Amino acid sequence: MASENEVAENEATENEQEKPAEAVKKPTEAGKKTAGKKSDSSSRRPLGENFRRFMTDGWAEPDRTVEPLASSRFTPARWQAIGRRFPGERLVFPAGAHKQRANDLNYAFRPNTSFAYFTGLGEDYDPDAVLVLDPVAPDSPEAKRGLTHTPALYLHQPADHTTRDFYMSAEYGEYWIGPRPGLAEFEAMTGIETHDLSQFADAVAKDVGAEGGVRVRVIREADPQANTAVDAARAAGGFDDPDANAADDAELHQACAEVRVIKDDYEIDQLRQAVKATYHGFCSVLRHLDEAVDTPRGERLIEGWFDANARFEGNTVGYDTIVASGDHAPRLHWMRNNGTPHAGDLLLMDAGVEVNDLYTADITRTFPLNGRFTPLQRRVYDAVFDAQQAAFDACRPGVPFSVIHDTVMRVTAEKLHELGLLPVSVEEALSPEGQQHRRWLACGVGHHLGLDCHDCAQARDSEYFDAELKPGMVFTIEPGLYFQSDDLLVPPEYRGIGVRIEDDVLMTEDGPEWLSSYIPRTADGVEQWMKEMRDTAETKGDRR
Repeated sequence: MASENEVAENEATENEQEKPAEAVKKPTEAGKKTAGKKSDSSSRRPLGENFRRFMTDGWAEPDRTVEPLASSRFTPARWQAIGRRFPGERLVFPAGAHKQRANDLNYAFRPNTSFAYFTGLGEDYDPDAVLVLDPVAPDSPEAKRGLTHTPALYLHQPADHTTRDFYMSAEYGEYWIGPRPGLAEFEAMTGIETHDLSQFADAVAKDVGAEGGVRVRVIREADPQANTAVDAARAAGGFDDPDANAADDAELHQACAEVRVIKDDYEIDQLRQAVKATYHGFCSVLRHLDEAVDTPRGERLIEGWFDANARFEGNTVGYDTIVASGDHAPRLHWMRNNGTPHAGDLLLMDAGVEVNDLYTADITRTFPLNGRFTPLQRRVYDAVFDAQQAAFDACRPGVPFSVIHDTVMRVTAEKLHELGLLPVSVEEALSPEGQQHRRWLACGVGHHLGLDCHDCAQARDSEYFDAELKPGMVFTIEPGLYFQSDDLLVPPEYRGIGVRIEDDVLMTEDGPEWLSSYIPRTADGVEQWMKEMRDTAETKGDRR
């Protein structure tokens, strides 16, 4: 991969002339590291003002044509939902900054979830951007229309060919990363008034004051530099209690999770797309599965087949793909994926595609690697299936979200008792003092799903586990049984068996809907699916 260090060192050690008239940007990491440092190899590098002119002249104007984002029809309702919780306060939602992976290389940028939710900017459009929701004056026309806040977006100007960052900055320069929208284009895309990022600090500090002024809250987890600007505004305005400020920010983070619990129509459509792409990823795996059997590190082949489809149909995977075969299957979060799948073993695969607007699916299937479950594997699989189906059947509007957990746990305890594995009665196991069944199902069995895999996790229990199921909620149901290979409390034939079945569910006014209903779930259905994919691959010669 090309490095920006060479050019950055040129500019740091050569002519220290005034910067061209452009937006104030964060200095590049390379510039920070090499400022004032002489290069031993400068004679081999192009230097000086002539080179600078040569790099910035003679470029055609890029096409920056954009269309309004489909999500822009839904974001105004989202601003108002969060604004109603904090009337009269300024709310700050940073996109976040680049995060270092190694040396001068960064991880792929993913905007903060709250920023993506309130702007609709789910892709890697602009690191360091900030959305500000400003409170409206009580007697303003906006207030008379029932608004509590108006949005403003602060972003970098494009580092186009008129700027030094064009070729200097590997993070922002269009020579490196290609053209990106300008401020006018972002405003057209989002419907949000847009300003240069250099204006953010002044905007966030306006009228801040503990005595009759504006209070400011920020999503603190996103961007340290945005936090610095907010903290400076607070200090100048008399908000000088760090504990109180931290509590304010935590309350905003919590509220952002709670307003996302009910999905709007756009979000539900995005989740349907994510589930469909995830299904295609599983199909890709099954078409090639035989190639991974008895292949050292074959789990990584499987991971690669799924992840390639995620990049093709979406943005990427929604979380690190779990590919767990044989003894790895009972390991709840096996992500090393370096095992050798063997015929006769089970393959537990937990995976989800994240679409471009960052909504993710979360699906788990357990496959018999030779195409057919053994009688014992099938008994365990059917026990997990029964628990999942019972939880789905128990879901309906008005019952608490915790019904998923309670139902799965009861059926699991009953099935373990039927298998002869539970050392106590079902009721004793289900008592608070018992819980023996949890040895083989120690994890949670359902969570909200959306922009995050474990969506809305910061919400209060009263708005999550103890809340009633309502139309528009999207969640998983994921029971399992996990008999690890060193578990001496189960007979030897069970050791190394791990089964999880996970599907995504939309609550509607008429009851729950499997978003993943077309992905086979029964033991017979899984076997048939595997056969069909194998036959398809053989017919089309689709084997690598």
